[in-house]
Amino acid sequence: MGTLCDENTMPQEEMILQYMKDFGSITPAEAMNEIGCYRLGARIWDLRHKRGYKIKSEMIKRTNRYGRQVVFAKYSLDEEDK
Repeated sequence: MGTLCDENTMPQEEMILQYMKDFGSITPAEAMNEIGCYRLGARIWDLRHKRGYKIKSEMIKRTNRYGRQVVFAKYSLDEEDK
């Protein structure tokens, strides 16, 4: 697969990989705001199962603006895939 350097033609999977390499991890909010990806879980599944990347999931708990606990995933590449 060739190197794609233009963010207008780079597939979301590649942008997500690069983001994790650059920043260490990615959350659904970061994927939406920084990449425009609304289905991060689906792209992570593709990276894991179709392309063989080892990606760790960490469940994060936060309190939202209404005082309720919310849980979301934070994904990061396993050391061997960095």
